[in-house]
Amino acid sequence: MTSALTVYAGALQRAARGGDGALRLVDPAGTLLRHLDTGAWHGEPTPGDSGLLARCTGPTLDVGCGPGRLTAALARSGVPALGIDVSAAAVRLARARGADAVVQDVFAPLRDGRSWRHALLADGNIGIGGDPARLLARCCELLAPGGTVLAEVEPPGSPGWRGRVALTDARRTSEPFPWAVVGVDDLGPLAEQAGLLPAESWTEDERWFVCLSR
Repeated sequence: MTSALTVYAGALQRAARGGDGALRLVDPAGTLLRHLDTGAWHGEPTPGDSGLLARCTGPTLDVGCGPGRLTAALARSGVPALGIDVSAAAVRLARARGADAVVQDVFAPLRDGRSWRHALLADGNIGIGGDPARLLARCCELLAPGGTVLAEVEPPGSPGWRGRVALTDARRTSEPFPWAVVGVDDLGPLAEQAGLLPAESWTEDERWFVCLSR
């Protein structure tokens, strides 16, 4: 079976050429959980991104940066930003648009040892690794005192879940990998476990976001 990184890279590369970069996130039974439009990640910041970007007032780590739309936008505005992603294809595309990006697992020691003012978890990336409390705790470790995690979450009333999922396109389905979905209502206990405090939540263009403070 094909790895998730291979399926993801294929979609990113097709979208970069102007083709169909659509992916579906499915559960082990093949039930659709979410549509992913990788093509939208190649352009300028998407609707709803402006609030995230405006809250990045100092050095920012973009976790799961993909092809780098947020990392590049921050750099253009003069904010130091580093994108990290486990996908080499995503990092190549991010660098091609001028973003500073490296192939890096967020749970591994970072090559750049600085403390960050902000950590971004956009586009559902709070689900990375399938354990949101562990991911938030790791982001907390990477923050300077008073730093913040800025995360995109599901709307109020949305049930959170953890489990194994797969990526599928029109031709193939990936091997399962762990993922999670977090609703805004679930953030209090998760933040507390991670050593973070909920500071703010907001909605923009039908997307929901939270700011968690160290």
